[in-house]
Amino acid sequence: MEYTVQQLAKLSGVSGRTLRYYDEIDLLKPSRISSSGYRIYSQKEVDLLQQILFYRELEVSLDEIRRIIYHPDFDLIAALQQHVEKLQKKHVRLEQIISTVQKTIESKKGGTPMADQEKFEGFKKQMIDENEKKYGKEVRVQYGDQVVDDSNAKMMGLSEDDFERMNEVEKAFLAELKKGFETGDPASPEAQKAVTLHREWLNFTWPKYSKEAHAGLGDMYVSDERFTAYYDQYVEGGTKFLRDAISVYAGK
Repeated sequence: MEYTVQQLAKLSGVSGRTLRYYDEIDLLKPSRISSSGYRIYSQKEVDLLQQILFYRELEVSLDEIRRIIYHPDFDLIAALQQHVEKLQKKHVRLEQIISTVQKTIESKKGGTPMADQEKFEGFKKQMIDENEKKYGKEVRVQYGDQVVDDSNAKMMGLSEDDFERMNEVEKAFLAELKKGFETGDPASPEAQKAVTLHREWLNFTWPKYSKEAHAGLGDMYVSDERFTAYYDQYVEGGTKFLRDAISVYAGK
């Protein structure tokens, strides 16, 4: 069966404007153009649109989606299986947050008092899942499954005060990193104070600290563009500076 833009928009819930945009950026091209100049989509494009929407639900960028679905080795069945697994994980995260909200409502209405730790379980679990999604593979290769699993368990066991303190320390660390970067010297007091705060922040979740592991993490920050992008958004060029400052701290 074939569809025009309007028909496919009605079928999928995606606006006609979006479909035309997908055509313009070569994400979803129509199978042909009719004699009247209308975009015509075949079953192949319908299936591809479904994949695009699955990936969008998982917050994958349009550029990345295009790379994935047009890769020579793209396997539709394997992709669908991955979608199911990732959506199930997302469902679990949402259920945890919904449960936390419901318990909070009941508590505020005068029902069963809610333990402070319960208030943050859903958010901590979401943070862990997001970190696993973004960096899990690389971190597990670097440090091993046991270390990462122990770190995640320590995160889940943080009290409300510890959780808030961890976020405060991260903010203080980023502010000090900026000051250190402005000196241009990784060995400056400001830079070393930033590293000390970074260590303090790590210790909220790290099962065991070592300078060697800390230095290895600094190297990973630089070698992995995702880590680099995270720190550079706060201090442009700050990731390499942090790596160098950690090396000084670790006596490398």
